[in-house]
Amino acid sequence: MTIILIVISICLLILCITYFKINAFLAFLVVSLLSGLCLGIPPAQLVGTVEKGVAGVMGSLTLIIVLGAMLGKIVAESGAAEIIAEQMVRLMGERYLQWGLMLTGFIVGIPLFYGIGFVLLVPLIFSISYRYKLPTVYIGLPMLAALSVTHGFIPPHPSPVALVALFHADMGLTLIYGLLIAIPAIILGGPIFGRSLKNIRASQESIFREKDRSESAQYPRPTVGVSLAVALLPVLLIVLFTLLPYCYHTTNIALQEGVKFIGNPTVVMVIAVGVATYILGLKLGRSMTNVMTIYESAVKDIAMILLIIAGSGIFKQVMEDSGVSLLLANTLQQLPISPLLLAWLITAVIRGCVGSATVAALTAAGVLLPIVTGGKADPNLMVLAIGAGSLMFSHVNDAGFWLFKEYFGLSIKDTLFSWSIMEAIVSIVGLLAVLLLQLILY
Repeated sequence: MTIILIVISICLLILCITYFKINAFLAFLVVSLLSGLCLGIPPAQLVGTVEKGVAGVMGSLTLIIVLGAMLGKIVAESGAAEIIAEQMVRLMGERYLQWGLMLTGFIVGIPLFYGIGFVLLVPLIFSISYRYKLPTVYIGLPMLAALSVTHGFIPPHPSPVALVALFHADMGLTLIYGLLIAIPAIILGGPIFGRSLKNIRASQESIFREKDRSESAQYPRPTVGVSLAVALLPVLLIVLFTLLPYCYHTTNIALQEGVKFIGNPTVVMVIAVGVATYILGLKLGRSMTNVMTIYESAVKDIAMILLIIAGSGIFKQVMEDSGVSLLLANTLQQLPISPLLLAWLITAVIRGCVGSATVAALTAAGVLLPIVTGGKADPNLMVLAIGAGSLMFSHVNDAGFWLFKEYFGLSIKDTLFSWSIMEAIVSIVGLLAVLLLQLILY
């Protein structure tokens, strides 16, 4: 009966979001309250469970997500992202344009959230298409594949950061594994699959408009080296301080604690935002007030993402406090299937139903948490398996699907044969890479 109640809860959550069009945060909250009552949590205790769920998930990741949004916004507003894109195209040349755009999407996609990166880089795709007389979908899909993969696999994006916090995974190792997994997923889903899309033509009536740079034009733009350094700084620092203990052993306690402190993801993001504030802001002539306005705008952009993550924390806490997590762990562990494959499958099904990759990942995490806490799966690999599943089944209920369709002026059929298949490829390749990594590590 308990398992049936869990299934009903997840189905109700999916219905609230898809059929009744209820905001995902409110859906999480209402369904969690109803589930808690049905699963036997006393009403007087349920409010405490809700508060504990919000505090448990938000306490460890709010700063990282907020600081990541600020960094991405200043990288975009300063023109650093466009400079990186222009340099990658120039470096690769006409023959390898797809690979240049793929690399651009990967570098720019690390600090930028998907929606911002998409709107920022689409003008570059169209300008290159016009200049070299090449199909826009053929040129653009590798870049968008890279953006999508960074969104699903690589911190400081909200979904991977939230999963790291929920599973108590190691941010540095998850980042390193995510980078390794992202490479084959992007290559197969981008340039290689993109070769088959030369016959898909973007409509001349596309709603695409050139990005207005009138406000940013009054400030000088950063150099290529500075743009790359600031955009990649969080990744470089996290990787460095994750690998440092393995490369250099010391008995100096103070030094060990210092390395651990500076390598903490929150501290790394504070350093990155501080560097970006000076180099991409003050040094280029912006006032501190102007930079802070950019940061305030960034926080507004991600407010709802933070609330959705908080809602997923409530759902997870209800599962724990009701005792369902333990029962679910025992049931799932008896299934003759790899926990990582199970995680991917559950997440992919939810993604197909609700459309949102973030909601799918966080909903699945609440169900799969007992497997990780029971030591049945590597938490770092579980984060990535769920991330891969969250990219599967992108179709008409996914905002990214319509963003791609309308910007490129495609039919539903052509969008399904380009965007949806690309997302499926990066999802399946991501899963296979996670399973291969598990074989290598264990």
